[in-house]
Amino acid sequence: MIYLNLFLSFLLIGLFSFGGGYGMLPLMEQVSLSNGWLDESEFLNFLAVSESTPGPIAVNMATFIGQSQGGFLGAALATLGVITPSIIIILLIVAVLKNFLKYKPVQGALAGIKPIVVGLIAATGIWLAVKNFLPNIAELSIADFSLKALLLTAGLGAFAIVWKILRKKSFSPILLILLSAGLGMLIF
Repeated sequence: MIYLNLFLSFLLIGLFSFGGGYGMLPLMEQVSLSNGWLDESEFLNFLAVSESTPGPIAVNMATFIGQSQGGFLGAALATLGVITPSIIIILLIVAVLKNFLKYKPVQGALAGIKPIVVGLIAATGIWLAVKNFLPNIAELSIADFSLKALLLTAGLGAFAIVWKILRKKSFSPILLILLSAGLGMLIF
């Protein structure tokens, strides 16, 4: 039964999420917590690990949760569940609807969806920042505010901006991830 539950849960996440992995995070958190697959701390920790590893967040999370709940078969079914809607949509677009994009109503619908996706990604970024800086948000206690996390994030952001201004090129994301991990280990 766990295998069917993993597949269907991640199928629904893949089906009803827009905007990529970041748009899936709130739904993925709700499903993971409500099924008891992860607690909130484990979810946030794995999100951090998923950000620093290659591959899409949704696939990494589905594979991890599936493996932790049902071994190899659970990982395969959860991953298949989260990618199935995208595969079907892409196959439909390529096979049937490739000329459909030239029509004005379709272009208008896509133009309307883009700001929604940007809003979902922005909301997820705000949600992650609040979870990072106020880990005990349920009690809204300012005593739990993580000044270290805020200073680390602000410092690294300022460093990346100054680097871009002075060097006229972006700081390597891989080096920024490694620097963030190293500073996080030192500070926390």
